[in-house]
Amino acid sequence: MRLSIHTLKLSLHRVWQAVREWCGDSAYERYLNFAAKPDAQPLSRTEFYVEQTNRRYSRPNRCC
Repeated sequence: MRLSIHTLKLSLHRVWQAVREWCGDSAYERYLNFAAKPDAQPLSRTEFYVEQTNRRYSRPNRCC
């Protein structure tokens, strides 16, 4: 019984992580893992959000 509860928790955790990846909620964590340079100061979560928003909407976005 204990093993099945542990397996269920692990499965739910993996599903939750997949949902976060799909909707983009884990972008900041991926940024921290990728941009971890010893001499560079990483952006704060707010700065990262502003940078992503500016990057997304700074280009023309029209279909025609």
